[in-house]
Amino acid sequence: MSKPNTVQTVLSVASCKLTRWALRVTHRGGTALPGKVARVFAKDILEAVSSGMEIIVVTGTNGKTTTSRMLEHALTSSGHPCLANKSGANLLSGVTAELTCNADWLGKPKSHYAVIECDEGALKQVVPLIHPKVIVVTNLFRDQLDRYGEVMHTADAIRSGIKKVPEAVLCLNADDSLVSSLAFDVPNRVVYYGLDTPYGDQKDVEISDAKYCIRCGKEYRYHYHTYAHLGGFCCDSCGYERHETQTAVTKVKRIAPDGSDVTLRTGSVEQDVHIGLPAIYNVYNAVAAVAAYTAFGLPKEEILSSLSDVHSSFGRMETFDLGGVRVQMILVKNPAGCNQALQYLAGMEEDFKVVFALNDRTADGHDISWIWDADFEQVTTDPHVQEVLVTGDRAEDMQLRLKYGDCSEDRIHLEKDQGKILEQIRRSTLPVYILPNYTSMLSLRKLLSEATGGSEFWK
Repeated sequence: MSKPNTVQTVLSVASCKLTRWALRVTHRGGTALPGKVARVFAKDILEAVSSGMEIIVVTGTNGKTTTSRMLEHALTSSGHPCLANKSGANLLSGVTAELTCNADWLGKPKSHYAVIECDEGALKQVVPLIHPKVIVVTNLFRDQLDRYGEVMHTADAIRSGIKKVPEAVLCLNADDSLVSSLAFDVPNRVVYYGLDTPYGDQKDVEISDAKYCIRCGKEYRYHYHTYAHLGGFCCDSCGYERHETQTAVTKVKRIAPDGSDVTLRTGSVEQDVHIGLPAIYNVYNAVAAVAAYTAFGLPKEEILSSLSDVHSSFGRMETFDLGGVRVQMILVKNPAGCNQALQYLAGMEEDFKVVFALNDRTADGHDISWIWDADFEQVTTDPHVQEVLVTGDRAEDMQLRLKYGDCSEDRIHLEKDQGKILEQIRRSTLPVYILPNYTSMLSLRKLLSEATGGSEFWK
């Protein structure tokens, strides 16, 4: 693989910057197209514009954006300016656009540090060009079956990327048997993180994504669960089991809408930490970020102190004030993530309204059958839920799912016009929680941001 020459580099960088400028002047984002244009002039411009940088890459099914935001916040608040693709454009073209626009006209990077969120399928294209110092893998769940296929295909895609960068330190979720298996037969240094403690009701749960041992095919036994297939797994047949962790939460003290309080261990040292985001999956995101930050060679005190005031990423637990109405948006895109969001709502001790928004566009995955695997019953019979609004291209499918979930028809209202949804929210006297999938989140967030004076999603 050869780097582009000077002429190719200048043309590539200039075309990328100009394309992004034109798109953003017209409020169209400019997250992926500039990268595609840049690669026309220099296919491997990404390697040139990332040369000499120290980079953390975050991949996995759920939690990429929030974990990346935690890392970026820790770096910048500690005086280490860094680049991040915070818009969420995480394919090769989006990563190329972000890093190329960060470079000067000769392709020299302006930032020394970068935190890059990377799509699982794109990892094998991206990491050989940017040579990350650390790769974090959050978890593996079924997601967009029409694009990724079954979860083992996703694991294989990530594994093929890891094999191209043997020098990268791997930060792997010890509680996820699929993620832990990525350490098989690779020379990379591995750091394991997770929850050394159970969470939630320890009753039998349906473990559909990773029920059987990846080595021998026998069913796992669990010492404890946290959620979905995460927890203290072991195989009594071949001995494959959860690895000991170098960074872990040893106690979950409190999870509330204003944040989470945990005891976190790094090495042998434990300390109490406040995470400025709610929900157990954000506890996982936080411990992943701490593991990556320390593996990156920076002081753990920097990231631990920054977690208390970390803000949500766009669409992920993001809160808006719409004329006095508290509106919280929680992106959901697969059964595991949706169940955690529903569990969060089921724990509310106040009356509220909920909006489900479902599209089936390319970025979402055209297969929306996953909604039948999510446990909407957690909220459909909740007495605190005063009204349910459904919207999006597949609103009728969501309405049907809720009806089968024992939600009374008089509480469900279908409205395809998102502008009218916004007006109904504005008139609410109760808090409103919006659970959209990806493209419906983008459009609803744009309306909310414009109505509340917020920033564009790429900022």
